Amino acid sequence: MADTWRIEVALHTPAHAALDDRLSYTAPTALPAGTLVRVPLGRREVLGVVWDAFPLDAGSPEPGAMTLKPVAGALDDLPPLGSAWRALVAFAARYYQRSLGEIALSALPPQLRDLSGVQLARRLKRRRADPADAAVSAAPAADATPEQAEALRRIEAEAGPFLLFGSTGSGKTEVYLQAVARLLARAPDAQALVMVPEINLTPQLEARFRARFGSEAVVSLHSGMTNPQRLGSWLSAHAGQARIVLGTRMAVFASMPTLQLIVVDEEHDPSYKQQEGARYSARDLAVWRGRNEGAKVILGSATPSLESWHQSRPAEGDDPGGRYVRLAMPSRVGAGALPAVRLVDMALQPPKTVLSAGLLDAIGQRIARGEQSMVFLNRRGYAPVLACGDCGWKSECPHCSAYRVFHKIDRTLRCHHCGFAERVPRACPACGNPDIAPVGRGTEQLEEHLGELLAPVHRPDGSPVRVARIDADSTRKQGALESQLAAVHAGDVDVLVGTQMIAKGHDFRRITLVAAVNPDGALFSSDFRAPERLFSLLMQSAGRAGRDAAYLAAQGATAEMWIQTSHRDHPLFAALRRHDYPAFAQGELAERRAAAMPPFAYQALLRADAKTQEAAQAFLNAASVAADVLEGADHVTRYPAVPLTIQRVANVERAQMLVESGSRAALQRLLAQWQPLLHGLRRTPEGKGVIRWLIDVDPQQI
Repeated sequence: MADTWRIEVALHTPAHAALDDRLSYTAPTALPAGTLVRVPLGRREVLGVVWDAFPLDAGSPEPGAMTLKPVAGALDDLPPLGSAWRALVAFAARYYQRSLGEIALSALPPQLRDLSGVQLARRLKRRRADPADAAVSAAPAADATPEQAEALRRIEAEAGPFLLFGSTGSGKTEVYLQAVARLLARAPDAQALVMVPEINLTPQLEARFRARFGSEAVVSLHSGMTNPQRLGSWLSAHAGQARIVLGTRMAVFASMPTLQLIVVDEEHDPSYKQQEGARYSARDLAVWRGRNEGAKVILGSATPSLESWHQSRPAEGDDPGGRYVRLAMPSRVGAGALPAVRLVDMALQPPKTVLSAGLLDAIGQRIARGEQSMVFLNRRGYAPVLACGDCGWKSECPHCSAYRVFHKIDRTLRCHHCGFAERVPRACPACGNPDIAPVGRGTEQLEEHLGELLAPVHRPDGSPVRVARIDADSTRKQGALESQLAAVHAGDVDVLVGTQMIAKGHDFRRITLVAAVNPDGALFSSDFRAPERLFSLLMQSAGRAGRDAAYLAAQGATAEMWIQTSHRDHPLFAALRRHDYPAFAQGELAERRAAAMPPFAYQALLRADAKTQEAAQAFLNAASVAADVLEGADHVTRYPAVPLTIQRVANVERAQMLVESGSRAALQRLLAQWQPLLHGLRRTPEGKGVIRWLIDVDPQQI
């Protein structure tokens, strides 16, 4: 038996420190892989995860072994993180070109990093003294429709992964609930992970799961929770006490030793792709995790991502088909028919028209009948820019290549990129003209404008119209979103104005009209994914209308979606009028195939942030030259370096280089070989002035 062991520990080392993925320490005993330990790193003591242990022969120590520092302490009271969890972390680190320690440590609750072994033992003792009864007390399930029953039958009978392609209001959530219930009835100790794209969608989902399975069986995991709450949820999942974990993208890394089912709701949503640090796709990792751990995976959406749609294509001719099983639920449950889509040609409207007369009249009719309407504009603030008509001054951000947005409520100009804010000047800072005016419209101005235009309209009881706004500004305070949504559900709001926050997932029962005011910008974007996102957003928005058939019948109403556009003949709107996602997807995929774009090619971005744009691009160009000698470089296309669309943020210049291949394996091989060259480049003249660089695999924004 060895007297001393060399312990390899995964640590979150400083970015671009060029340290190994794992650092070595000594310990008197062999610590099991997955054990959490505290170790010295420089002058600090940090948390790490044991990845391996090797005996050190005291008679002939390994070279350099005497310089190893000892492990400061182990969190022995916590069961080690399992091999399946470590495999997930290792895969994510390899695929997304990040360090093992960065992925491992960012996947753990922040509070764990600050707790000593004694503190953690005390916390766990309190939890054991007050054990949570996680026994599932499933409430009776709702009757399944034939489409839901068939989907559930196939989920039980086949391996998947499954793409649940269900219309808005088709009852996808009920399928998730019943799939979880059947799993827990069959295997009471099993665990299920249910993910949603955004924090604001978790409260209503959590309420439904707690009502069905009991509050002790369900925990949440998302960044909106306090650190103690996140730690408590994580410990329950890690110990196997929590049967069901609900969360946002971070929950894909939850330690769940008996995981047997993963649900990714609204799987198309870009929010599943992390945009800072380790830029992983939680949806893609969920599919990998399910395959690795033998857990079934359900991806649900009314407008699937084109990648998932392509992966679920049926076999045809020489094409063996995709890896996913497509389950269709086209019918709405307890809801009226999908809303009729009405296109308003803004080219025929008077100049500067914000809301057409026909749309205003339709909203007024619904208010008079006591119904609700929703007006969607994906731009917050009062106006996107404040401008001087005399000299042409505009409210540019001094730190970013973007305009500061005018917020009328607190009279500020605020940059939505770096956060820099100032009071609105009394006069033009350039020429002194006191007549500076807002240009363009945001949700704040639209709310005000609607209030003025609808002032002559009255509710059935004669009271004035109530217009409310939900966006990132109006929901900044704790609990604001919940109270505003409650007001909508209670019927205390007649017209709801908002950004995409209100377009997704909410079950508004009294809304009979949805309007999109200005969606044209995405039709001609340089981002090839923009039409896909627009179609999804508009379909999701339409799905908020007419969700209660009984209410529609009682009102004698029909659900409608109004779209104000200057391009009414665009094929996207033709597919939208028919609610025909398959036709839209077919057209988009044909264009993607012809242009060799994802899902028919694989991409990564090499990005550099620097003090000057020249320095950023010089680094990227040098990196491209360095890659010429790498094995398989001829199978990967490297495009010229270009600035980002918003090239300067917080006084940092940003540039990027697109890297593309028809082979995922070839792209991964090049990226893995490139990493040490990129680290080396930082120490050359081309690396001077570069603040940081990163690789974004499968980027969602180019």
